[in-house]
Amino acid sequence: MELFSVAGLSTLAMLILLQAVLGFDNLLYISIESKRAPEQRQQFVRRLGIGLAIGLRIALLYIVMTIIEQVGAPLFGAHWKGVVEAEFTLHSLITLVGGVFILYTAVKEIMHMLVIEEVGHGVVNRSQKSTGAVIFWIVLMNLVFSFDSILSAIALTDNFWIMAIAVLLSGGMMMLMADYVAEFLKKNRMYEVLGLFILFIVGVMLLGEGGHLAHLTFFDYRVEPMAKTTFYFTIIVLVAIDIVQGRYRRKLLAQQQQELHGAV
Repeated sequence: MELFSVAGLSTLAMLILLQAVLGFDNLLYISIESKRAPEQRQQFVRRLGIGLAIGLRIALLYIVMTIIEQVGAPLFGAHWKGVVEAEFTLHSLITLVGGVFILYTAVKEIMHMLVIEEVGHGVVNRSQKSTGAVIFWIVLMNLVFSFDSILSAIALTDNFWIMAIAVLLSGGMMMLMADYVAEFLKKNRMYEVLGLFILFIVGVMLLGEGGHLAHLTFFDYRVEPMAKTTFYFTIIVLVAIDIVQGRYRRKLLAQQQQELHGAV
């Protein structure tokens, strides 16, 4: 398939769209994780982290295309009949570990928000990381998220250059959008809670996907993956609930102010 043929260009456009859709959860993680870096370095952290991740993603793409059969080959199994059964592959292990880490990050940040601050002691700052540590985690989690998009891309074409260009262009869009998402969350702190719960669902989705890839069963119940349509429908519902609650909260505050003015 020639890159500049009609078929090549249409495949490229489809891959860019696929990378953009599958990259939403990654973008959200990058925006939240970058806030752990010193404030004056956060934009640098996001751009460098995404830039390094793009290069490593292209390298990973080449490696996966070379060893595609080994990626899905079982590494070891767990066989406790009637309790736990699984055949773990490299792909399933990466997805499961990524899901656990995303869940841990989301729960830790949510619990941080629930900490009651003592009056007169100021705001409790979230634990900060060094610039290098934040970049490391952004790059690592980008690679975790990239596995599904790379395998989906390989299903559409076997042309390495088409996939590499799609990764570069989608990475550039992610680099641009990360600043806007981070700035939006900074100005609208209430939406950060929504973002963390979406991240929590992303972790659950990764665990379901990893369990499915490993053919994992608990007490003869097979772990099934969450469908992408279910994932995005859940996000839409969460966003709608957050918008309705926000408007209802403003309505209640307005009513309370009217009652106070009426009492005066």
